[in-house]
Amino acid sequence: MASVSNDTGIDFDAPRVRTIIKLATPTVFAMLLQSIVNEVDVVFFSHLPDKAEASNAQAALFPSLVIVWLFGGSLGAISVGTQALTARRYAEKNRDAAGAVLSNAVWFTLLGGVALSIVGSFAIPALLRAMMSSKGNCTPQALDIAIAYSRWRIFGFVSMATTQAIKGFFDGIGKTAYHLVASLLMNVFNILFCWMFLFGKLGAPVMGAPGAGLAAFASTWIGFFVMSYYAWNHRAEFKPLRMSNLSRSLIWDMLKLSVPAAIATILMMFGFGLFSKIVGALDVHPDCAPGEAVNGAATTDIIEVLKLTFTACIAFGTATATLVSQSMGRKKPEDAVAFAWTSARLGLVIFGVVGLLEGVVFRRPLIEFISQSPAVRDAMMTPMLIMGVVTPLISVALILSEALFGAGETKFVAGAQGLLVFGWLVPGAWFLGVKMNMGLNGIFAAACVYAVLASVTMTLKFRAGAWKKIVI
Repeated sequence: MASVSNDTGIDFDAPRVRTIIKLATPTVFAMLLQSIVNEVDVVFFSHLPDKAEASNAQAALFPSLVIVWLFGGSLGAISVGTQALTARRYAEKNRDAAGAVLSNAVWFTLLGGVALSIVGSFAIPALLRAMMSSKGNCTPQALDIAIAYSRWRIFGFVSMATTQAIKGFFDGIGKTAYHLVASLLMNVFNILFCWMFLFGKLGAPVMGAPGAGLAAFASTWIGFFVMSYYAWNHRAEFKPLRMSNLSRSLIWDMLKLSVPAAIATILMMFGFGLFSKIVGALDVHPDCAPGEAVNGAATTDIIEVLKLTFTACIAFGTATATLVSQSMGRKKPEDAVAFAWTSARLGLVIFGVVGLLEGVVFRRPLIEFISQSPAVRDAMMTPMLIMGVVTPLISVALILSEALFGAGETKFVAGAQGLLVFGWLVPGAWFLGVKMNMGLNGIFAAACVYAVLASVTMTLKFRAGAWKKIVI
């Protein structure tokens, strides 16, 4: 019997490991490159001439990115509904319906991005002050940097969210390499712009840390134009430019899938914002004088290192979501189950090795590369070990969360994440880190427990199989 395939190159009768890796590989590299935009910021910050400014800039980055993702990431969650609906319609061989999904997703994010940019310009400084200001805080410079950095990122909400919407469409039809090209170009220009605006090269002004915000803003628009170019090249096949595609009912169908994902993003960002505030409390000293935000900088550096791994996990999950959704569109739920479990097992093996390398084997070289501060380096050592050990379980949680998104089970994922973040991560971090006086090690021990709970929760939910009955 001939293999079941389509012009995306997805072969549903090929060995599952090969199919997953073939689909996931471009997505992994694309999302890693996109994530490296912020890694570049951390590295450039570490080379600022003033070491206190360097640590304060690194401390400012994590809360800034939390706020950026609170706004831009919640709108970009429309990609969840876009991918799921596109994959189903594409598997049903309805190209026009798939193109209509793209049309509505793009218009929604364009208009929503403008609205959020306006709201964010007023709300973001106040949110950052609430996250980072504490009585006796010794590092008000970090807050100033965070506000200046975030003001530039606000103008990238439109490009950020719309790029995610178009990516969701192409992920849904299995053409994952397009976002790889966009991410590569984004990184090339981001590195160039960071070098120019942080240090005043090629005639640019010396902006210091806020220059990284300008660089990221500009590079997200480059990614937007690249993805728009690919969408334009597919206009004949999918007809996304027809005004008749715009449909309130279709937008509503997309929102029913995407809003829970957006709520999950918002809950997680608020939770991580509180997590950041708890970390910031460790940098409060009785005899307060402006100084180095050691714990804040260490937390940013740890998260930026591990974020590359977690991004790769999500990329595996994104590929799995496409295979799950297309399998459901082909009326083959048993294939969806098999692809998800195969991907989860791959995650355990691959990211178990990655976690071992990051948290044990190359822990010290990584820490020494990302930070020039002896105090920050010392603070990072044990938390990096803790998170390296738990990395394989984090991969399972993220992969199966994305698989549930692809199946349409978005409400459960949102509810579970909210319960885990506010039921354990935030209070657990405060209790262990502050109340029990365990410091940064206690805070990351709480994060470790959160990862275990998330892995168990998503595994049990996917295994139960209720998602097979969802019709989208």
